[in-house]
Amino acid sequence: MAGLSTLILLLCAAKDVMPSSSHWKPTWPSYRVPVILPQSTLNLDKPQFDAEARLEVVSPCGPACHKSSPLPTYEEVKNYLSYETLYANGSLTETEVGIYILNSGGDGSQGKSRTKRQIYGYDSRFSIFGKDFLLNYPFSTSVKLSTGCTGTLVAEKHVLTAAHCIHDGKSYVKGAQKLRVGFLKPKLKDGSKGANITNSAMPEKMKFQWIRVKRTHVPKGWIKGNANDIGMDYDYALLELKKPHKRKFMKIGVSPPARHLPGGRIHFSGYDNDRPGNLVYRFCDVKDETYDLLYQQCDAQPGASGSGVYVRMWKRQNHKWERKIIGIFSGHQWVDMNGTPQDFNVAVRITPLKYAQICYWIKGNYLDCREG
Repeated sequence: MAGLSTLILLLCAAKDVMPSSSHWKPTWPSYRVPVILPQSTLNLDKPQFDAEARLEVVSPCGPACHKSSPLPTYEEVKNYLSYETLYANGSLTETEVGIYILNSGGDGSQGKSRTKRQIYGYDSRFSIFGKDFLLNYPFSTSVKLSTGCTGTLVAEKHVLTAAHCIHDGKSYVKGAQKLRVGFLKPKLKDGSKGANITNSAMPEKMKFQWIRVKRTHVPKGWIKGNANDIGMDYDYALLELKKPHKRKFMKIGVSPPARHLPGGRIHFSGYDNDRPGNLVYRFCDVKDETYDLLYQQCDAQPGASGSGVYVRMWKRQNHKWERKIIGIFSGHQWVDMNGTPQDFNVAVRITPLKYAQICYWIKGNYLDCREG
């Protein structure tokens, strides 16, 4: 069993396929992902919904800390990837999973909190104005959660976000049972129909139109962990809406190594709370990475948590450029690096295992989740 966890990581790592010609393009690697299937489901007591919603997570465990942590055992990984499902009626279930490797292979690749400081020098964020931008891809995939966070459309009825927007690690947050997802839409001229919440401060007379969430999946790695331990590695959740949103969504993908990202950069848009009513876009370089996390200094504020981190790369099979979500923005982190304090903003990487889990949540069929 001692070497099994290492085997899991090696088998689930990327199998890079890069162009061999001189006309090099940043290309999506080819991945064969494992299979994660439910084994048993238990009914749990209804939660109390008594936690305060936190728009950010702070952890003193930085890149060196995470890199030096021992690899989890196979049983621990299964435990972390088991999950709770919260339904709109308040009922709650826990599902245990099994992990299977099917014809896979790879070469492997591998203080003090200052929660308000998430701007690094000159503020490089861009507020997206005008309905022509807000209603077009990729900005149209960003949505607002009623708990104050951001989410990203990843399927016809599914939204990817951060787990801490729903659950504080011990209990579900207030409002999680009646969770709603807000879509920016043009405000009608008479302002009398089509929405239950409007905001006159929004540019271009935009408003939020809300759709209720039918059920929510949160991995046990977040619920049983904490931000100082392994919890931040599993700070993601998937929401299923009660009805289709009818917008173009962004696919998820396995996160390539940072050195393979175009320009070494990532992008994401969110509803930062210091710019109410505005969708805020930013991009920046990745500073460091672990198997589960990306460390960067993209300017951000609370409210952007849960944003889908994406890149645009060449899809060889389809002969076209394609954007995919490769991570979920978690929030701010203050790190002691060799006695010198330094802060990062952290994103959770979509690893092969997480891809298999999230894809199964969306599709309900592992056969549709074999290619990351």
